[in-house]
Amino acid sequence: MQVDRLSVTMNPDLGKSVREAAARSGSSVSAWLAAAAADRLRNELLGAALDAWEEASTPFSDKELDAAAKLLGVTRHARGTAA
Repeated sequence: MQVDRLSVTMNPDLGKSVREAAARSGSSVSAWLAAAAADRLRNELLGAALDAWEEASTPFSDKELDAAAKLLGVTRHARGTAA
């Protein structure tokens, strides 16, 4: 398997938490960070797709967004803010 080696720096507390999370999941830090990066990229692509949908149609209503958040089991954040 071909790999792309990266060097990352982070706050020591975050690094500790990442190492602990990787250990809990039974994966290496590299595998855990790769999965986290893939999740973040999927979320960004989903956000862009939803923005395009709203641009081509109509914006999602608060009722629709509340229902989606409830279905997904997440807390809804105000538009334009980080989740």
